[in-house]
Amino acid sequence: MQTPDTPRTLGRTGRPVSSIGLGTWQLGADWGDVEESDALAVLEAAAESGTTFFDTADVYGDGRSETVIGRFLAEHPGHGITVATKMGRRAPQEAGEFTLENFRAWTDRSRRNLGVDRLDLVQLHCPPSSVLEDDAVYDALDTLVADDAIAAYGVSVETCAEALDAIARPGTATVQIILNAFRLKPLDEVLPAAREAGVGIIARVPLASGLLTGRYASDTTFAADDHRTFNRNGEAFDVGETFSGVDFETGVRAAQEFAHLVGPGTAPSAAALAWVAAQDGVTTVIPGARNTEQARGNAAAAHVATSAAFDDAVRDLYDRYFREAVHPRW
Repeated sequence: MQTPDTPRTLGRTGRPVSSIGLGTWQLGADWGDVEESDALAVLEAAAESGTTFFDTADVYGDGRSETVIGRFLAEHPGHGITVATKMGRRAPQEAGEFTLENFRAWTDRSRRNLGVDRLDLVQLHCPPSSVLEDDAVYDALDTLVADDAIAAYGVSVETCAEALDAIARPGTATVQIILNAFRLKPLDEVLPAAREAGVGIIARVPLASGLLTGRYASDTTFAADDHRTFNRNGEAFDVGETFSGVDFETGVRAAQEFAHLVGPGTAPSAAALAWVAAQDGVTTVIPGARNTEQARGNAAAAHVATSAAFDDAVRDLYDRYFREAVHPRW
C-alpha cells in the first residue's frame, strides 16, 4: 500500500505528478452540458488543491476539453501541470488508421488545441488489440518523440491483456486502465508488471461513473446526452467505461455496502479514490469533476489514509458482487 499524498513519478516520463489527478471527459462531452466558465473553474479549483495531472483526449467534445485546458494553461504560466491527451478515436477503429501520417495530424491538432509546441504525454485511446501488437505503431510513436512533437507516449486500454502487451514495449511510458473497488483484475498482473518495468499506471473510472459516491438509487436517471444513459449496454463504446461495466442495480447495492465500510467523517468517494491511489503500482488516479466542489473533494482524497482491514473488506465485496461477472471479461 502506498501513501496517497506523496508525489509520484509518472512512469518513464520521469515527471512528478499528484496521486489524485483530474479526468476531463466531463468538461468536453457525454456527461451533460458544462459551460466553459464552469469548466475553467473546475481546472482552477483542482490546481489550487494540489492537482498536477490533467487527463484529456482529442475526442472529448471534439477537442473542446483540450481547448479549455489550453486556455487555462495560457492563463497560468509556470503552472507545473502535466497534461496527458489521447488520440485514435477520431478515425475508424481499424488497424490501418494507426499510421505515422495520422499520428502527426492528430498530435498537431492537439498541440494547437492545447497551445503547446510539445505534448507532455500522448496515449493511444483504447485502440483495437491488433494495434497494440504492431511494431510499426511503436516505431511511429518513437518517431514523434524523436521529432520533439511529444515528450512521451502511453496507451489507454480496456483489457488487462492489452495492458500487459503495452507494458512489454520499451518505449511505453504509461498505461491507463480502469481500476476501482468494482474492477480489481489489474491488481493481479498489470500492476506488478508495471512496477517491474517502470511504467506508470493511470487509474481511470475510479468511482465507477459515480456509483461509488453512494449517491445513486436504483431509480436514479441521467440526462439523455450522458453516457450513463446512452451507453448503459455498450451501445456507443465499450460498456466497461460506463459504471465499470457492472449491472447498475447491483452496483447501487454494492455501493451502499461500500459506504458502510467507510469510517465516519470520510466521504465514500474520498475513500474510494484513496483506496485506488494506495494500490502499489498506481501512479495517479483521474476522477472527473463537473463542479468546483467535486474537484476540491477529489483532490482532498490525497490526504485520506486507508487501512489493511478496509482493503480486505473491499476485496471481499468485489468477490461477492462482481468477480464472477467482471473478472473474466476485461
